[in-house]
Amino acid sequence: MELIKDIKNLEQKVINWRRDLHKIPEIGNDLPLTTAYLKKVLDEFGVEYRTDFPNDSSILVTIRGELDGEKCIALRADTDGLPMPESLDLPFKSTNKNMHACGHDAHAAMMLGTIYTLNQMKDRLHGTVKFLLQPGEETGSGAIDMIKGGALEGVDFILALHNGNTTDELDEGKIGVKYGSMMACMDKFTIKVIGKGTHGAYPYMGIDPITTSTHIISAIQNIVSREINAVDTAVISVCMVNSGTAFNIIPEEVEIIGTVRAVSKEVRAYIAKRIGEISTNMAIAMRAKAEYEYSYGPPPVVNNKEIVDFAKQSAVNALGKENVQVLEKPILAGEDFAYYLEETKGAYVFLKNPLYVDGVAYPHHNVKFGLNEKYFINGVKFFVQAVNDYLK
Repeated sequence: MELIKDIKNLEQKVINWRRDLHKIPEIGNDLPLTTAYLKKVLDEFGVEYRTDFPNDSSILVTIRGELDGEKCIALRADTDGLPMPESLDLPFKSTNKNMHACGHDAHAAMMLGTIYTLNQMKDRLHGTVKFLLQPGEETGSGAIDMIKGGALEGVDFILALHNGNTTDELDEGKIGVKYGSMMACMDKFTIKVIGKGTHGAYPYMGIDPITTSTHIISAIQNIVSREINAVDTAVISVCMVNSGTAFNIIPEEVEIIGTVRAVSKEVRAYIAKRIGEISTNMAIAMRAKAEYEYSYGPPPVVNNKEIVDFAKQSAVNALGKENVQVLEKPILAGEDFAYYLEETKGAYVFLKNPLYVDGVAYPHHNVKFGLNEKYFINGVKFFVQAVNDYLK
């Protein structure tokens, strides 16, 4: 059943909204330009919304169906960008030093398209739709603020979508659903290795924290390759190593910062413990000292089977069976959508729409990351269909 009557007109609106948002990427929980733009469009729609959350860049839109019904479905889109420059020479290129390199501009635009459409259909709805326009996904804190502000009150379940080149399993233009664990935790670890500084010509007079750090970095990689069952999915990545002031000075300290990704709570906890044990004892073996800190971010994204069944059928209803795939493998990216799933039932889905640049589909968080705009409408169709299927 075709629910969106003027597809072409809506498709161009969504593309235009996304391009406008792409020009003004902001990071974290403070998105004044993005929030002002979204509120301006929502005011044009004439819909009800509130922003009285712990941060004022969160927006909760509510559409109340005009027919009797107590059901309530929630849809979520993230709105923040990343602190990195953009290399693509697009007509709507970022106008500041940030970039929408994870596709959140498109998420917000697709949600605007969904709100626009459902607001025109509210005379056909039995119940309520809540739309969570959320900052701070990249920092893993935006969902918590919306939950604290009561965004999920009365919600039966929640859906969200991520677009881009998320997984090789999924074919271009299609919706992918996944049962069970879909995405990993998003944790951070910091190891400070403390040695004794000295002249680079006299290493025996000091305790080298750099050499010690190389042993620690090498050893913690063995956790995944030698201590975790090969069928369990996990990654440990050291992403920052900070130390030194000159070529001939052995420094006092080295700071090692990295991330842990795991799709099960048990593996997550084991890795957190073992990094601490290895770094502390390896430092002692090298006559140094290690201070270890592990920060738990969003947990793994674990979809509810009942809601995945529902989302899969809605995607089929919206796009046809040939455009919906069931995914077998989780991915190791993280998502603070996981916090919503700890509070209520829900499911996260993927839309595959990479933009090829010189024949390459660059990954998320890359300066050449791009999106194929012609598939945005598929995301809108999915969301509109899901609401219609639940509240019709």
